Amino acid sequence: MTRLLHISASPRSQASESLALADAYVAAVADRPDVDVEHWDLWDGSLPGFGPDATAAKMAVFGGDEPTGAAAVEWARAIAAFRRLDAADAYLLSVPMWNGSIPYVLKQLIDVVSQPGMLFGFDAESGYSGLLTGKKAVLVLTSAVYGAGRPASFGIDFQRPYLEWWLNWAGVEDITTIEFRPNLATDQADVLRAAAVDEVREAALKL
Repeated sequence: MTRLLHISASPRSQASESLALADAYVAAVADRPDVDVEHWDLWDGSLPGFGPDATAAKMAVFGGDEPTGAAAVEWARAIAAFRRLDAADAYLLSVPMWNGSIPYVLKQLIDVVSQPGMLFGFDAESGYSGLLTGKKAVLVLTSAVYGAGRPASFGIDFQRPYLEWWLNWAGVEDITTIEFRPNLATDQADVLRAAAVDEVREAALKL
């Protein structure tokens, strides 16, 4: 059984282009008895914060100590979030571009689960090593204005390179990235959307 975790970073529900593409991916695997799909809407209130107590816990663990008190409580919440992520064999991330990058709630997830001994290991001589090995990921990335080849006045992409870097850093090497980036000033949206749907369906066949 392959466990697929769909992580949705858009708050726009049925109006979301990234979520619609992710839905097309999920629909393509829905009838497979060997695939179990879980949806994680990052806006549903289940994601813990990562403030002073959680930071203190992280630094304690990094230093070889055990967090205590309020720090231990926050650390337990971070562990629970990581376990939900780690339980999956494959990831589907549907992510709109916000201000050249990613929605803050996705960065919150990344900051919560990116912990020593969980998502990564660290050695003083060799540096970081990702621990989410053997998993695969599909990134569905959208933007309404930015697009490759457009002038810088239409934006710069800190979305795709950051997410691909983070996944690689975490140990995920098998990454498929699908982009839907229509320019609001053009009439090519329907053509580009159809092409993106074809891409996600093709990617689903490889799960």
